[in-house]
Amino acid sequence: MANCTHDCSTCSSNCGSRNAKSFIKPLGKGSHVKRVIAVASGKGGVGKSLVTALLAARARARGYSVAVLDADITGPSIPKMFGVDRLATGEEGKIFPVTTRSGIKLMSMNCLLEHAEDPVVWRGTLIAGAAVQFWTDVVWGETDLMFIDMPPGTGDVPLSVFQSIPLSGIVVVTTPQDLVEMIVGKAVNMAKLMNVPVLGLAENMSFLTCPDCGKKIELFGASKAEALRQKYSVPAIARLPLDLRFAALADGGRIEEADTDPLAEIFLEIEKSRQIKEYL
Repeated sequence: MANCTHDCSTCSSNCGSRNAKSFIKPLGKGSHVKRVIAVASGKGGVGKSLVTALLAARARARGYSVAVLDADITGPSIPKMFGVDRLATGEEGKIFPVTTRSGIKLMSMNCLLEHAEDPVVWRGTLIAGAAVQFWTDVVWGETDLMFIDMPPGTGDVPLSVFQSIPLSGIVVVTTPQDLVEMIVGKAVNMAKLMNVPVLGLAENMSFLTCPDCGKKIELFGASKAEALRQKYSVPAIARLPLDLRFAALADGGRIEEADTDPLAEIFLEIEKSRQIKEYL
Protein backbone atom coordinates (compact mmCIF):
# COMPACT_ATOMS: atom_id res chain seq x y z
CA MET A 1 0.00 0.00 0.00
CA ALA A 2 1.20 3.51 -0.83
CA ASN A 3 0.64 4.80 2.72
CA CYS A 4 2.06 1.73 4.49
CA THR A 5 3.82 2.48 7.80
CA HIS A 6 5.26 -1.06 8.03
CA ASP A 7 3.62 -1.38 11.45
CA CYS A 8 1.01 -4.13 11.06
CA SER A 9 -0.28 -3.61 14.61
CA THR A 10 -1.93 -0.35 13.50
CA CYS A 11 -3.55 -1.71 10.33
CA SER A 12 -6.16 -4.36 9.48
CA SER A 13 -5.35 -4.70 5.76
CA ASN A 14 -4.21 -8.11 4.58
CA CYS A 15 -1.52 -6.78 2.23
CA GLY A 16 1.86 -7.99 1.02
CA SER A 17 3.66 -6.22 3.84
CA ARG A 18 1.70 -8.18 6.45
CA ASN A 19 2.38 -11.49 4.70
CA ALA A 20 6.09 -10.71 4.35
CA LYS A 21 6.41 -10.36 8.12
CA SER A 22 6.18 -14.14 8.50
CA PHE A 23 9.63 -14.47 6.89
CA ILE A 24 11.37 -12.15 9.36
CA LYS A 25 13.91 -13.95 11.54
CA PRO A 26 14.18 -12.88 15.20
CA LEU A 27 17.42 -11.79 16.79
CA GLY A 28 18.99 -14.02 19.38
CA LYS A 29 18.48 -13.49 23.10
CA GLY A 30 20.39 -10.49 24.40
CA SER A 31 20.43 -8.62 21.08
CA HIS A 32 18.50 -5.47 20.24
CA VAL A 33 19.13 -3.55 17.02
CA LYS A 34 17.22 -0.29 16.52
CA ARG A 35 17.89 0.37 12.82
CA VAL A 36 19.23 -1.82 10.00
CA ILE A 37 20.53 -0.22 6.80
CA ALA A 38 21.51 -2.32 3.78
CA VAL A 39 24.08 -0.98 1.31
CA ALA A 40 23.33 -2.45 -2.09
CA SER A 41 23.87 -2.18 -5.84
CA GLY A 42 22.82 -3.84 -9.07
CA LYS A 43 26.42 -4.80 -9.90
CA GLY A 44 29.79 -5.43 -8.30
CA GLY A 45 32.87 -3.25 -8.11
CA VAL A 46 31.09 0.03 -7.41
CA GLY A 47 32.24 0.47 -3.80
CA LYS A 48 29.50 -0.95 -1.57
CA SER A 49 32.00 -2.07 1.07
CA LEU A 50 33.65 1.35 1.09
CA VAL A 51 30.32 3.14 1.55
CA THR A 52 29.29 0.65 4.25
CA ALA A 53 32.53 1.21 6.14
CA LEU A 54 32.35 5.00 5.82
CA LEU A 55 28.74 5.13 7.04
CA ALA A 56 29.61 2.90 10.00
CA ALA A 57 32.62 5.06 10.85
CA ARG A 58 30.50 8.22 10.67
CA ALA A 59 27.85 6.72 12.93
CA ARG A 60 30.43 5.60 15.48
CA ALA A 61 32.15 9.00 15.48
CA ARG A 62 28.80 10.54 16.39
CA GLY A 63 28.38 8.35 19.43
CA TYR A 64 26.12 5.61 18.13
CA SER A 65 26.54 1.95 19.00
CA VAL A 66 27.32 0.48 15.57
CA ALA A 67 27.52 -2.94 13.95
CA VAL A 68 28.48 -4.13 10.47
CA LEU A 69 27.14 -7.39 9.05
CA ASP A 70 29.19 -8.45 6.03
CA ALA A 71 26.69 -10.36 3.86
CA ASP A 72 29.16 -10.72 0.99
CA ILE A 73 29.99 -14.27 2.05
CA THR A 74 32.22 -15.25 -0.88
CA GLY A 75 33.99 -11.90 -1.26
CA PRO A 76 34.31 -10.34 2.20
CA SER A 77 36.41 -7.18 2.42
CA ILE A 78 35.05 -5.44 5.52
CA PRO A 79 37.52 -6.97 8.04
CA LYS A 80 40.50 -5.85 5.95
CA MET A 81 39.21 -2.28 5.78
CA PHE A 82 38.87 -2.10 9.56
CA GLY A 83 42.18 -3.82 10.25
CA VAL A 84 40.49 -6.80 11.90
CA ASP A 85 42.48 -10.03 11.73
CA ARG A 86 41.04 -11.76 14.80
CA LEU A 87 38.62 -14.68 14.64
CA ALA A 88 35.16 -14.50 16.14
CA THR A 89 34.51 -16.61 19.23
CA GLY A 90 31.45 -18.57 20.24
CA GLU A 91 29.78 -20.82 22.78
CA GLU A 92 26.58 -22.87 22.97
CA GLY A 93 25.30 -21.85 19.54
CA LYS A 94 26.16 -18.16 19.98
CA ILE A 95 28.72 -16.20 17.98
CA PHE A 96 30.39 -13.12 19.42
CA PRO A 97 31.38 -10.42 16.92
CA VAL A 98 34.85 -8.94 16.74
CA THR A 99 35.30 -5.28 17.61
CA THR A 100 37.18 -2.62 15.66
CA ARG A 101 39.49 0.01 17.14
CA SER A 102 36.67 2.50 17.60
CA GLY A 103 34.23 -0.06 19.00
CA ILE A 104 32.24 -1.11 15.91
CA LYS A 105 30.92 -4.67 16.21
CA LEU A 106 31.68 -6.68 13.10
CA MET A 107 30.84 -10.10 11.68
CA SER A 108 32.12 -11.45 8.40
CA MET A 109 32.92 -14.83 6.91
CA ASN A 110 36.60 -13.90 7.13
CA CYS A 111 36.15 -13.71 10.91
CA LEU A 112 35.45 -17.45 10.85
CA LEU A 113 38.13 -18.65 8.40
CA GLU A 114 41.56 -19.65 9.63
CA HIS A 115 43.14 -18.08 6.55
CA ALA A 116 41.66 -14.98 4.91
CA GLU A 117 42.52 -16.34 1.46
CA ASP A 118 40.52 -19.56 1.95
CA PRO A 119 37.69 -19.66 -0.65
CA VAL A 120 34.07 -20.25 0.30
CA VAL A 121 32.95 -22.76 -2.33
CA TRP A 122 29.26 -23.07 -1.49
CA ARG A 123 26.04 -23.07 -3.45
CA GLY A 124 23.64 -20.15 -3.29
CA THR A 125 21.28 -21.50 -0.64
CA LEU A 126 24.13 -22.16 1.81
CA ILE A 127 25.58 -18.70 1.20
CA ALA A 128 22.20 -17.06 1.77
CA GLY A 129 21.68 -19.09 4.92
CA ALA A 130 25.03 -18.00 6.32
CA ALA A 131 24.19 -14.33 5.77
CA VAL A 132 20.92 -14.72 7.69
CA GLN A 133 22.68 -16.66 10.47
CA PHE A 134 24.92 -13.65 11.02
CA TRP A 135 21.71 -11.85 11.96
CA THR A 136 20.13 -14.57 14.13
CA ASP A 137 23.13 -16.28 15.77
CA VAL A 138 25.49 -13.39 16.49
CA VAL A 139 25.23 -11.68 19.88
CA TRP A 140 24.86 -8.07 18.74
CA GLY A 141 23.88 -6.68 22.13
CA GLU A 142 22.44 -3.16 22.21
CA THR A 143 23.03 -1.65 18.78
CA ASP A 144 21.71 1.67 17.49
CA LEU A 145 22.68 1.22 13.84
CA MET A 146 23.58 -1.89 11.88
CA PHE A 147 24.92 -1.64 8.34
CA ILE A 148 24.75 -4.65 6.02
CA ASP A 149 27.32 -4.87 3.22
CA MET A 150 25.36 -6.66 0.50
CA PRO A 151 26.75 -8.74 -2.36
CA PRO A 152 25.97 -7.42 -5.85
CA GLY A 153 22.81 -8.14 -7.78
CA THR A 154 19.36 -9.35 -6.82
CA GLY A 155 20.03 -13.07 -6.23
CA ASP A 156 19.80 -15.46 -3.30
CA VAL A 157 21.60 -13.42 -0.64
CA PRO A 158 19.95 -10.03 -1.29
CA LEU A 159 16.54 -11.71 -1.47
CA SER A 160 17.14 -13.60 1.79
CA VAL A 161 18.33 -10.44 3.53
CA PHE A 162 15.31 -8.45 2.33
CA GLN A 163 12.91 -11.18 3.43
CA SER A 164 14.56 -12.26 6.69
CA ILE A 165 15.93 -9.06 8.23
CA PRO A 166 13.70 -6.06 9.07
CA LEU A 167 15.42 -3.31 7.12
CA SER A 168 14.90 0.34 7.99
CA GLY A 169 16.07 1.29 4.50
CA ILE A 170 18.77 0.86 1.88
CA VAL A 171 21.51 3.00 0.39
CA VAL A 172 22.21 2.34 -3.29
CA VAL A 173 25.79 2.64 -4.54
CA THR A 174 26.73 3.32 -8.14
CA THR A 175 29.28 5.01 -10.41
CA PRO A 176 28.90 7.64 -13.15
CA GLN A 177 29.11 5.33 -16.21
CA ASP A 178 26.29 5.33 -18.78
CA LEU A 179 24.95 1.98 -17.59
CA VAL A 180 24.32 3.50 -14.18
CA GLU A 181 20.59 4.01 -14.76
CA MET A 182 20.00 0.30 -15.28
CA ILE A 183 22.07 -0.57 -12.18
CA VAL A 184 20.24 1.87 -9.95
CA GLY A 185 16.89 0.87 -11.41
CA LYS A 186 17.37 -2.78 -10.49
CA ALA A 187 18.29 -2.00 -6.88
CA VAL A 188 15.56 0.61 -6.42
CA ASN A 189 12.88 -1.60 -7.96
CA MET A 190 13.87 -4.54 -5.76
CA ALA A 191 13.59 -2.31 -2.71
CA LYS A 192 10.14 -1.15 -3.81
CA LEU A 193 9.08 -4.75 -4.43
CA MET A 194 10.09 -5.63 -0.86
CA ASN A 195 8.56 -2.46 0.66
CA VAL A 196 11.91 -1.11 1.85
CA PRO A 197 12.55 2.65 1.55
CA VAL A 198 15.54 3.90 -0.45
CA LEU A 199 17.26 6.45 1.81
CA GLY A 200 20.05 7.61 -0.45
CA LEU A 201 22.18 7.19 -3.55
CA ALA A 202 25.97 7.24 -3.25
CA GLU A 203 27.81 7.88 -6.52
CA ASN A 204 31.31 6.50 -5.98
CA MET A 205 34.33 7.54 -8.07
CA SER A 206 32.26 10.56 -9.09
CA PHE A 207 35.24 12.82 -9.77
CA LEU A 208 38.96 13.28 -9.28
CA THR A 209 40.38 16.46 -7.79
CA CYS A 210 43.61 17.53 -9.49
CA PRO A 211 46.33 17.75 -6.82
CA ASP A 212 47.97 20.70 -8.62
CA CYS A 213 45.14 23.04 -9.65
CA GLY A 214 42.21 21.70 -7.65
CA LYS A 215 40.00 21.22 -10.71
CA LYS A 216 37.40 18.46 -10.50
CA ILE A 217 37.82 15.97 -13.34
CA GLU A 218 34.93 13.61 -14.14
CA LEU A 219 36.92 10.61 -15.36
CA PHE A 220 33.93 8.35 -15.96
CA GLY A 221 31.59 10.93 -17.44
CA ALA A 222 29.30 13.59 -16.05
CA SER A 223 27.61 12.88 -12.73
CA LYS A 224 24.13 11.37 -12.95
CA ALA A 225 23.40 11.51 -9.23
CA GLU A 226 21.05 14.50 -9.29
CA ALA A 227 19.13 13.20 -12.32
CA LEU A 228 18.70 9.82 -10.62
CA ARG A 229 17.58 11.50 -7.39
CA GLN A 230 14.74 13.14 -9.32
CA LYS A 231 13.84 10.12 -11.43
CA TYR A 232 13.56 7.71 -8.49
CA SER A 233 12.56 10.27 -5.82
CA VAL A 234 15.60 9.44 -3.71
CA PRO A 235 15.74 11.80 -0.71
CA ALA A 236 19.54 12.14 -0.49
CA ILE A 237 22.61 11.79 -2.70
CA ALA A 238 26.36 11.77 -2.16
CA ARG A 239 29.25 12.16 -4.60
CA LEU A 240 32.36 10.35 -3.42
CA PRO A 241 35.64 11.30 -5.12
CA LEU A 242 38.15 8.94 -6.64
CA ASP A 243 40.68 9.50 -3.87
CA LEU A 244 43.89 7.58 -3.23
CA ARG A 245 43.51 8.37 0.46
CA PHE A 246 40.43 6.14 0.65
CA ALA A 247 42.38 3.29 -0.93
CA ALA A 248 45.37 3.79 1.38
CA LEU A 249 43.21 3.83 4.52
CA ALA A 250 41.19 0.79 3.41
CA ASP A 251 44.31 -1.19 2.48
CA GLY A 252 45.93 -0.22 5.78
CA GLY A 253 42.92 -1.22 7.88
CA ARG A 254 42.33 2.37 9.00
CA ILE A 255 39.08 3.22 7.22
CA GLU A 256 37.71 4.66 10.48
CA GLU A 257 40.07 7.60 9.97
CA ALA A 258 38.60 8.55 6.57
CA ASP A 259 36.67 11.74 5.81
CA THR A 260 32.97 10.84 5.88
CA ASP A 261 31.61 14.34 5.21
CA PRO A 262 30.54 13.53 1.60
CA LEU A 263 27.98 11.10 3.07
CA ALA A 264 26.48 13.66 5.48
CA GLU A 265 23.23 14.14 3.55
CA ILE A 266 22.58 10.40 3.36
CA PHE A 267 23.46 9.91 7.02
CA LEU A 268 20.81 12.46 8.03
CA GLU A 269 18.21 10.32 6.24
CA ILE A 270 19.49 7.24 8.06
CA GLU A 271 19.06 9.01 11.40
CA LYS A 272 15.46 9.81 10.46
CA SER A 273 14.65 6.29 9.24
CA ARG A 274 12.15 4.12 11.11
CA GLN A 275 13.20 1.91 13.97
CA ILE A 276 12.44 -1.79 13.66
CA LYS A 277 9.80 -3.38 15.85
CA GLU A 278 10.57 -4.19 19.45
CA TYR A 279 9.27 -7.76 19.24
CA LEU A 280 12.41 -8.71 17.33
